[in-house]
Amino acid sequence: MADHLEASVTLPSDPASVSAARAYVVTTLAEWGLPADTDAAETIRLIVSELATNAVQHTFGQSPTFTVDLELDRDEHLRIGVTDSHPRFPKRLPAAVQQDNGRGLVIIRWLTAEYGGKLRIRPTREGGKTVSIELPWTVPAEPVPTAGQQDP
Repeated sequence: MADHLEASVTLPSDPASVSAARAYVVTTLAEWGLPADTDAAETIRLIVSELATNAVQHTFGQSPTFTVDLELDRDEHLRIGVTDSHPRFPKRLPAAVQQDNGRGLVIIRWLTAEYGGKLRIRPTREGGKTVSIELPWTVPAEPVPTAGQQDP
């Protein structure tokens, strides 16, 4: 594989774009060697879903688009960032029993740490922000058997 791979997509800040972001990332990672039916791909799908949802819901219409960037360095580190143009950084909201939101960043941070990665939030030159994760790149050596399938 190449020393460095990059991919990027810019989507409208619309709820329908969350599923488009997930699909784009999973398809790109499959092209780079990570099958979509692995635990790692499923975890990344969830992280991207949370990142994209935050970019859509918490920019209050002040960011007309968001961008998903993927970088794979030397088959060792995968970075995924979601950038929007809203200047406010995400913050953890108090968790109330009836609250339906405010846990996305906690989920992202926990899943990223579980895979030995890091979460970063940094401002952009244009006044927005990028929320990104970096994970060790691990591709299964053998295909993962699906339920009900037996090895020969």
